[in-house]
Amino acid sequence: MQMRQEQKFFASFFQKRRPFFLPRSRTPPMRKKAALACLLPAAAWAQEADTPPQPWAIHAQSTFEDQYHPAFTSPFRGPNSLDPGSRGDETFDLSLYAGLRPWPGAELWVNPELDQGFGLSNTLGVAAFPSAEAYKVGAATPYVRVPRLFFRQTIGLGGARQPVAPDLTLLGGAQTADRLVVWIGKFGVADVFDTNAYANNARQDFSNWALVNAGSFDYAADAWGFTYGTAVEWYQDWWTLRAGGFALSRVPNSTQLDTSGGQFQLVGEAEERHTILGQDGKLKVTGFLSRGRMGDYSDALVLAGQTGATPSTADVRQYRSRSGVSLNLEQAITRDLGLFARTGLAEGGRESYEFTDTDRTFAIGLSLQGRSWGLPDDVFGLGTVIDAISHRRKDYLAAGGLGILVGDGALPSSGPEQVVETYYRHALASFAQVTADYQFVNNPGYDRVRGPVSILGVRLHLQY
Repeated sequence: MQMRQEQKFFASFFQKRRPFFLPRSRTPPMRKKAALACLLPAAAWAQEADTPPQPWAIHAQSTFEDQYHPAFTSPFRGPNSLDPGSRGDETFDLSLYAGLRPWPGAELWVNPELDQGFGLSNTLGVAAFPSAEAYKVGAATPYVRVPRLFFRQTIGLGGARQPVAPDLTLLGGAQTADRLVVWIGKFGVADVFDTNAYANNARQDFSNWALVNAGSFDYAADAWGFTYGTAVEWYQDWWTLRAGGFALSRVPNSTQLDTSGGQFQLVGEAEERHTILGQDGKLKVTGFLSRGRMGDYSDALVLAGQTGATPSTADVRQYRSRSGVSLNLEQAITRDLGLFARTGLAEGGRESYEFTDTDRTFAIGLSLQGRSWGLPDDVFGLGTVIDAISHRRKDYLAAGGLGILVGDGALPSSGPEQVVETYYRHALASFAQVTADYQFVNNPGYDRVRGPVSILGVRLHLQY
């Protein structure tokens, strides 16, 4: 009874205080339902809206990925270069997801994980790195960590009741179309922001970092991609607003998070949902602002000129800001064919703090389900991404400076990184998938005299 009264209060509050710049929807009920359907997995819409809430759940997943590239042209190499010789590396992880519903609308999740393996060249040499399953911390022997431990509360604000299908970090049940969702704890910024139905899951679709997320989105994270923070999502009719605050690493690109609150990141996102020719789509605008001790490329070059040393942003770190913005589109073209695109821009005078060495990015691609050839659970994907860097970052790399993932020790001729990735995912069973993947990387590390590189991959994914 108390929970229902609380939900009525929130619903009344937001209906009375709807911002003047967001008019009430005039969308017909059937069209409104179609627009909202893109919020949930398709399987959820086969359930009844009065599905009883799932009290608890335990899920598991395991992913093995092996990538290989033959030898490629390389007149020279540096500390952060992709190895020009023939090379193969593998990664493996085993994850457990345990969720509990302590009261209506609430979920508590813990996600212990076992990891092992390395990315190609120890996850160095390409800013748009070819495997998002490869962390910046490699290990020959398995080790255990807890990437997620968070609480999530959903507060209904009215509207049609929608069924919710259970997922790895989602308990099944029902929710209202209009709602608030509050996240608190340890999770990934990319769990909430910059998501995309066609290119967002390295365990099931594209593998490349810059196709899984916008390459310029320098989101707060430790070396494994997770952080402490809080986020709020406000779903209302055809739009959603999101905002969050997160802890940065103690030093850029490190394993330890700064939980003091002194170094942090603010993230905001606006999403609109639409229907074009009967097909659902979303458009998101995501912005970030990071405040922490980071280096400026011009300062590093000036200091190197004075001392005769190789420039390093670590030598000139001060409390500064870095910001960026990106656009994210997903659009169904037919029942089986979907289009995605991302573009982004970040401040290019200061070092990337967490993600990768990219200041400008553009990615586009297609995802096609195999219904037309009799395999509805199979998926074919094709995408391409072009990443570029600022003139100041080019000067820094040309003088021998190192970034998060790139740094050939010199940069005699720079150019944008250009990546094409294609994959085919085959469903072996309801719980098992195997994926063949190919990537072509031109100008790895923004270096025109090295490469191009062909990368072959195979991935096995199990999920229960």
